Amino acid sequence: MSPLQAPPASLLDKYRGDAGVELYTGRVSVRGGEAGHARASGVVRSDDGALAVELRLPPELGGPGGGSNPEQLLAAGYAACFHGALVLLAQRADVVLTEVCVDAAVTFARDPIDGLFLLSAEIRVCLPGLDRALAAELVRNTERICPYAKMFRQGIDHVVTVES
Repeated sequence: MSPLQAPPASLLDKYRGDAGVELYTGRVSVRGGEAGHARASGVVRSDDGALAVELRLPPELGGPGGGSNPEQLLAAGYAACFHGALVLLAQRADVVLTEVCVDAAVTFARDPIDGLFLLSAEIRVCLPGLDRALAAELVRNTERICPYAKMFRQGIDHVVTVES
């Protein structure tokens, strides 16, 4: 495997146009599992084979555990994206980060509005050794550009189709 290389800082340059420009699409499928309960089970796999995760209902929801679940996968994506955007912003601002820790939590809950379900998310960022005001500014700016943070704040365009 080749060593990691930082993405170009030019990714932070403002884009101006009439429509979004696709840069990458991640694709996964969930197959198999038990249809006897209303929660994810089976295996989620990415189209490139890099991701293969067993899905299991967590014990907190009456399941056996022993696998991952949608909330963990969403939290992983959120934390990874926020972490990457934070590091990229720091590089562009010539801020040296010695350690970065981004913890994400995604909570599955009952929705008091419709009586069904909702998700909430929380990000915690630890930047040891960095001035607190500078750390707060960096995190605030990261929240503005991180697509996951924007999704949680503004919603997301989505399309659902039925295929036979």
